[in-house]
Amino acid sequence: MENNHTTPTAPIAERVMCAEPVTFHWKSHDGLTLHGVDWQPDPSVAVDLPPLLCLPGLSRNTKDFREIARFLQRQGLRVIALDYRGRGQSDWDPEWHNYAIPIEGHDIDAAINHLDLKRFSILGTSRGGIHAMAMAERFGPDRIAAIALNDIGPHIKMKAIHRIAATLGKTMSFPSKAVCGERLKSLLGQQFPKLSRDNWIHLAEQLGAETPGDFRLEYDPALGKTLALNDEAASIPDLWPLFETIVPIPMLVLRGEHSDLLSKETCQKMTEMHPGTECLTVPDEGHAPLLWDEPTQSRILHFLARHS
Repeated sequence: MENNHTTPTAPIAERVMCAEPVTFHWKSHDGLTLHGVDWQPDPSVAVDLPPLLCLPGLSRNTKDFREIARFLQRQGLRVIALDYRGRGQSDWDPEWHNYAIPIEGHDIDAAINHLDLKRFSILGTSRGGIHAMAMAERFGPDRIAAIALNDIGPHIKMKAIHRIAATLGKTMSFPSKAVCGERLKSLLGQQFPKLSRDNWIHLAEQLGAETPGDFRLEYDPALGKTLALNDEAASIPDLWPLFETIVPIPMLVLRGEHSDLLSKETCQKMTEMHPGTECLTVPDEGHAPLLWDEPTQSRILHFLARHS
């Protein structure tokens, strides 16, 4: 079943003061120092839900989950987000070939062990959703309570991969975050037609940070080499066998109305293979939904509450 809502995209205002998130670090198997953020639940709200592990997209970082984390934190949930190696505040890898799903999977598992997470849910955006599908096979329904996939499925449209590859790692710095926001609008305006100038600047803040001389995106530009291998003749990875491992685990699929990566047809096939799948189309957004608006946040909360 597919549902829609019509609330415009915008970061929601803080209603109450939230405890500041705690940063933590853990070591990868090959010695990198990796970074995560832990939003502890509001102790005045009595709920008994597993923590939510948030996994970002290819070049993204923990800041993508600030709004949804603060919302869920106020509802009494613990929310944890990870920076992959080479992204956010995690160390860059001197060997760019290590920016790969299997190695990042080892890093995620090491974080789960470091945090001593016995049972948890997952919110995976784009690449993070691929990790979630792989983790379903590794951990199973005994450890994973529920999975929310944000604009990702077992079939990836190569047109979107080529679009991302055309800019990934190319322009890393800008005179200001406002200029970065203008650049984002020029690239993604058709997918996010309702964002205001302030929204675009807010999105820029999620992707980068101020430095003494400029505003710089927070990922290793060598990450672009991982997609440079995908030319027009490259085959689309077959992730359907991996998706089958999710079947015992409750699943919510978010799809941006204007997404060029996740199609309606793929969502339909996912619901056929996984009868318990819930689908939500996020209007006026593309790849990937920003998770800023309260209707989307509430839908994720209700999904987690029902299935955790």
